[in-house]
Amino acid sequence: MSAAGGNSELRDFLRSRRAKITPADAGLPASSGRRVPGLRREEVALLAGVSVDYYVRLERGRSVNVSESVLDAIARALQLNDTERTHLFRVARPRRGSRRPLTAQRIQPGLAQVVASLHDLPAVVLGRRLDVLASNAMARALFTDFDEVPLRERNVARFVFLDESARDLYVDWPGAGRGAVAMLHLYAGRHPDDPQLAELIGELSLRDTDFRRWWAEGEVYFRSHGAKRYHHPVVGDLVLGYEALTPTDDPEQTLGLHTAEPGSPSAERLQLLASWSSPSAAVT
Repeated sequence: MSAAGGNSELRDFLRSRRAKITPADAGLPASSGRRVPGLRREEVALLAGVSVDYYVRLERGRSVNVSESVLDAIARALQLNDTERTHLFRVARPRRGSRRPLTAQRIQPGLAQVVASLHDLPAVVLGRRLDVLASNAMARALFTDFDEVPLRERNVARFVFLDESARDLYVDWPGAGRGAVAMLHLYAGRHPDDPQLAELIGELSLRDTDFRRWWAEGEVYFRSHGAKRYHHPVVGDLVLGYEALTPTDDPEQTLGLHTAEPGSPSAERLQLLASWSSPSAAVT
């Protein structure tokens, strides 16, 4: 996100990546009296083959018309993975003048039908800024009833950091929080001028110290599959796999599905959650 006096997203990202690389990691001799946890700016400049002044200006978020070859060299020096490298290119060379105001996002009809048809698995569709565009009854039973939340507040990051129930639901709540922050950073690289993103980051920074600290660390990553552990107040402990599926024609909408290993205790508890969340289960 842009800020007065420079590109704050670029500045914070480079500082955080530099802090993670030790001299030993970079093949440099260790020295005494170091005042920084990772590499010094001059060491990154040396490894990347650029002048110290040039790198300092870049890390301060100043516009230096950085070339692709220089960015490649800095990515190698900082040992960035593919996701981090892509993010570096986006924030170091933002497009100017061609940005259009973001229009209200609408869920793809096909995705809406998929979510509505799933009755045994939690399913959500996430849009920009981790906004919840749609959720089925199972997802609302597992997380929270997003349909009861004001439209502008239906957001995964808001749920993770501002809903007290989330800290009990996620067994690894710090991991869930860091993951949400990392995905917001990726989004910031694509849409640095999104006013709703700025509003969201500002509110979460003011209201949660963990968010404020993790945002400053500049982590970026996106995991399309894996496993998460939950402690649900009704059905107990769950170990659920997740898959994040993104349509090729709309990369800003993602279908998220949770599954359980067949025959496992989690599968049985997921079935119990389905029964509990079914409208027919309501007492008349």
